[in-house]
Amino acid sequence: MKKILFVLCLLSTSAAFGQYFSSISSQPQIYQSPSHPEHASYAALAQEQTVLASTSYSAAQGSRPFSDFPQPDPVALGTAARELKKEHAELKKSRIIWVNQ
Repeated sequence: MKKILFVLCLLSTSAAFGQYFSSISSQPQIYQSPSHPEHASYAALAQEQTVLASTSYSAAQGSRPFSDFPQPDPVALGTAARELKKEHAELKKSRIIWVNQ
């Protein structure tokens, strides 16, 4: 049954390809890209629109001192290593150990 179905599909696809390629004309077709004459023309900008809920808006420029931003206390490298080692020791271990030989 599978062989018959396979042969039937093979014959129908070959017939479809035969019909497709017989309908193609041998005349060359020249591609012409569409022209867009006003693609880069100048135009007036639209009026500005506010997206804020209130009508008043204020902006300022400048720099703030580094001390205005809270910084975490630096952790010593040894302390961080000890904490990671402790977390690693507390993790659940596997019951099965695989040895590839």
